[in-house]
Amino acid sequence: MTRTTALVIAVAMTFTAACGGGDDAAPETTAAPAASPTTAAAEPDDATDDAVTDDAVSDEGTNDDPANGATDEVAGDDPPTEEPAGDDSSTDDSPVADPEPADGFSWRAPADGEPILIGMVNTEGVPGLDFPEMRTDLDRAVAYLNDHGGLGGRPIVMEHCRAAGSPDSSQECAQSLTGKGVDMVLLGLDIFPGYTTFSAAGVPVFGALPILPSDYSADAQFVTGGNLTTMGVIAAIAVEHIGAQSVGIVSADNIGANTSETDLTNALTAAGIDYVSIKGGDNETDAGFQALIREAAAGDPDLLVSLYSDAGCIGAMRGRALLGIDTPAISTAICAGSDVLDVVGDDAAGWMFVGVGESDDSMASIEFEAMLDDGSGDGASGAGLGALAVTMIGTLARVANMLAADGVAVDGDAIAAVMASGDAPGSFPNGETIHCGVVAAFPSVCGFSLPVGYYTDDGDVATLPGFDSVSAIDYLP
Repeated sequence: MTRTTALVIAVAMTFTAACGGGDDAAPETTAAPAASPTTAAAEPDDATDDAVTDDAVSDEGTNDDPANGATDEVAGDDPPTEEPAGDDSSTDDSPVADPEPADGFSWRAPADGEPILIGMVNTEGVPGLDFPEMRTDLDRAVAYLNDHGGLGGRPIVMEHCRAAGSPDSSQECAQSLTGKGVDMVLLGLDIFPGYTTFSAAGVPVFGALPILPSDYSADAQFVTGGNLTTMGVIAAIAVEHIGAQSVGIVSADNIGANTSETDLTNALTAAGIDYVSIKGGDNETDAGFQALIREAAAGDPDLLVSLYSDAGCIGAMRGRALLGIDTPAISTAICAGSDVLDVVGDDAAGWMFVGVGESDDSMASIEFEAMLDDGSGDGASGAGLGALAVTMIGTLARVANMLAADGVAVDGDAIAAVMASGDAPGSFPNGETIHCGVVAAFPSVCGFSLPVGYYTDDGDVATLPGFDSVSAIDYLP
């Protein structure tokens, strides 16, 4: 089955616990531009001398020691409540698309304008803080975009810098990238971005999602709102779909999960909803998860929320099913991945997922899958962290193409201005509203809405009817 994750926002809680880790070794930046203006980023599995320069980042290169900070779908029957709320063409391997859509890519010719140099800071190679898919999936998306218009006709040249999960390594990446004259900087998962350095150099900063509280007021623009908006959307579902008066929560007792729990309980308080929160270990047995779910459900709440991820998703779903509890349940998008649902099967019945919509045959969804395709023949890499990077660069490309169509010179400053104006096209691929600074308390956040999906009788994930775009704004602290 195919499950397209529209936005994998909730992944923030899977690494927040380790945000203070890593050593202080300084990174050494190396450029990774393409020789050809039409393919500025190399396919990670098929890198050639034509695609990257000799000093490009290599998994076997001497600069790749992480200690040194190397750089470089189908709807089913019923949603999980008793009363749910309310001329094609293709060329080569390009997705099918209508002729010249306003925000599409596949119909566009290879970018042949003046190249635009973009820096990216991403944390890699540190135990608990290793996110290479943010870089590799972004590079696939860049290669696709360069073959289909780039950024407003400008081919993208990427300059990667790998941070090591420490303030010093992030700061040295900031100094290196600004010294190389990048037009803008993308944040993959950078725990301690060098905002002051970027700002002093006049370099616009765009991020996939905020991680620490300081990110929400930083001199940057984040395409998504991270845990803050995810938890706000859970509160919105509790109010607007369930009509909940009370909620039972289960989560691990660690820094990351506790951060998520704080955001959720603040949102529930803002909504006037009572809650009970039950803490468990990072790793529980099946019996342990049953005990957690039993305690959370003891007061007969109207909704259950699990903030567990990965194996914890499986444990929570199985625990609820084994106990015969039919209270609707909700979790983050991480629990909608095939690595979870293929294991639990119909034990996921009654579960909803924030940040996931059903797969469809829209141009944007097809292009999204094409950008994530690793060439293995197994299709797109799907609902992983790298999808955040693809959402980020695809959203910026939509803005750039709009600028170019209006005859405006495309650069980081122009893109940032549109993102802050409220006139930006919807995010890629799902079309959520982009308006940076619309909430004064969180000026760097540009997106406050997410789709919500549910597990169907057919074993797929479909969009909850009427909740293809749920705003968290009314439930923010």
